[in-house]
Amino acid sequence: MSVLTTTDLGVTFSTESGTVDAVRDVTLHVEAGETLALVGESGSGKSTVALAAMGLLSGNATATGSAVVDGHEVVGAPESALRPLRGSTVSMVFQEPATALDPLTRVGAQIAEVIRNHEDVSAADAAARAVELLDRVGIPSPASRAKAYPFELSGGQRQRVVIAMAIANAPKLLIADEPTTALDVTVQAEILELLRGLAADAGTGVLLVTHNMGVVADFADRVAVMLQGEVVETGGVEDVLLRPQHDYTKRLLAAVPRLTVATGNRPAVSDAAVAAGRHDAPPVVDLRDVSVTFGRGARAVQALRGIDVAVHAGETVGLVGESGSGKSTAARVALGLQKPTSGSVHLFGTDLARARGRDRRTLRSGIGVVLQDPVASLDARMSVAECIAEPLAVHRRGMSSADKRRRVDEVLDAVRLPRTLASRAPRELSGGQRQRVSLARALVLSPRLLVADEPTSALDVSVQETVLDVLRELQGDLGFACLFVSHDLAVVQQFAERVVVMRQGVVEEQGATGATLVHPETDYTRRLLAAVPVPDPVVQRRRRAERLTGLGTVTA
Repeated sequence: MSVLTTTDLGVTFSTESGTVDAVRDVTLHVEAGETLALVGESGSGKSTVALAAMGLLSGNATATGSAVVDGHEVVGAPESALRPLRGSTVSMVFQEPATALDPLTRVGAQIAEVIRNHEDVSAADAAARAVELLDRVGIPSPASRAKAYPFELSGGQRQRVVIAMAIANAPKLLIADEPTTALDVTVQAEILELLRGLAADAGTGVLLVTHNMGVVADFADRVAVMLQGEVVETGGVEDVLLRPQHDYTKRLLAAVPRLTVATGNRPAVSDAAVAAGRHDAPPVVDLRDVSVTFGRGARAVQALRGIDVAVHAGETVGLVGESGSGKSTAARVALGLQKPTSGSVHLFGTDLARARGRDRRTLRSGIGVVLQDPVASLDARMSVAECIAEPLAVHRRGMSSADKRRRVDEVLDAVRLPRTLASRAPRELSGGQRQRVSLARALVLSPRLLVADEPTSALDVSVQETVLDVLRELQGDLGFACLFVSHDLAVVQQFAERVVVMRQGVVEEQGATGATLVHPETDYTRRLLAAVPVPDPVVQRRRRAERLTGLGTVTA
């Protein structure tokens, strides 16, 4: 039986500049117990289809055609008819659990509220079922975790709480909108196993909205590819990913970064050979025996334990590891935003601990930062030009307005954005354009060090490829050092010359990317690599079986 059927579904948005056809004539179905992956670039309409199926379109949207969820027509239905469906017949797992959860309410109470919204049960019974659901989704010590607030949980645990809320009332249809984008590869693999088990046990149909083709290969039964609001190709996962028919599907798959796997013995590649002589000069940033401890006494948490990380001019070093491994803390130390408990940080040859006042500000002006979420990192009240020029206002106070505007135009050209975007607000740009604005702002002071913290994880594969191409080209022209923090090992392998693998605050192993990620020396790195989904359903099926049986080998 179909738990979701859309027929000639269309969605039009009314805007100040006219109407926009976001979705046109979309016809698809999801059967009980199966997973349909909806893929395409940003702006293709895939999330709009998901929201239309929930009846959650914004007030300026008009839906036409039909969307039937378990026998209930959603298009044109009044809110009074849709409200009982949401959370019971159809539920959604959102991309960012931090925004999907109430930060001021304990997680057990949030799950219990979802249950009581649809069932006439006592508060005590709902609380008990919330604990059972936390146990079902794999959260350790569920009774105590039910009393925790969202900020006290890791990203993977918060996503599990969101899934527990989504399945609390045994929905017939589960819509998962980018459910693993912000998660590291091992947690991502666990979440996919959890969703797979839930679909199999309860016969729940899953509509998976994602840009990660590896996740599609690992999890989906069928695939629908969207382009500019229309479905251009549908079929079984093997047919679409291995034998694509539409040119757009072929281009989309060609843009996917692929993890190179072991084909022989580990090559003898030294760091010095990779750096091509750069190590003769002092590193741009050098962390020596750095430790960071948060808290005191019995509540102390050691985030870093005696790590050594250095990045040289013109070099990209990838910093990888699971959530909680310490990679973001290491990046904050390199930026001078986190003072180490012990050890030293040398920035451009200067001991950062000894720099004060103007000298410290001068050092920091040589650093550019690109963060994961450009929406949060760009001020919505500013224009694109004002966002880019903000570092100039802080560090180049004597610079004239005309010179600032010329510099803004130069960096817009450098990141391949038209100068006409300068007067727009960030909200008017696509995700890839916003990330390139963030990159332009990071480069406006011509930094010697660029710290990029998950800069492409929220982008679809074609936009990701463009951003990485721009970043690679700019580094070749400007020669800045780059500390690249990411959980996407395929991107790191493609982009970084050296890699540092972190685990629980220590450096597990580091070295040339071609050696470390293709021929890892530690079991931990091998497990990380084994958890990376690849965009080939046949290969991924074998890799998943190897991982689940504990072999953990990386084969193709």
